[in-house]
Amino acid sequence: MVAKGPLRLNAGFIVGLPVGESRDFDIEISHIVLESDLILDALSGSVRITRTAQGLLLHVLMHATTPSQCVRCLNDFTLPLEVDFTELYAFSRNGMSESGLLLPDDAQIDLAPLVREYMLLAVPIQPLCMPDCKGLCPVCGANQNEGVCHHPEEEIDPRLSILKSWLDHNAIE
Repeated sequence: MVAKGPLRLNAGFIVGLPVGESRDFDIEISHIVLESDLILDALSGSVRITRTAQGLLLHVLMHATTPSQCVRCLNDFTLPLEVDFTELYAFSRNGMSESGLLLPDDAQIDLAPLVREYMLLAVPIQPLCMPDCKGLCPVCGANQNEGVCHHPEEEIDPRLSILKSWLDHNAIE
């Protein structure tokens, strides 16, 4: 049986190998959409499958990029992602690890769900286009990475000036 899908590996021949034997698979995919919520470009990496007494141990190292939006300036940018994980596909329910992965009867391992899960975990909660992104101007909304805004000082209501001086004083401490 031939593996179908770009992240599906035919590991049937490894099942018959002695314990400790391993094989490496290289992954190179220019564009893939995983379950319509994760777009990966330039996905590359390697998968090492090692035969153990309990099952097949997969060590996966992959790099990719995904479209993202900066939380400070709202510009679209390409976010680099990297994952490095190890999972066991057990031969039987008795040998399963806490991840609960069981080797399918046809020994076709579909990496897409695992790659999707680990890549989503690698996406930062607040993605930034660059570490020192200045964000948007709170007055006019202009991107402060592209230039400096010059807005006149707002006149403070005299009744609130005491609060401003108190805030300025406490912000220094």
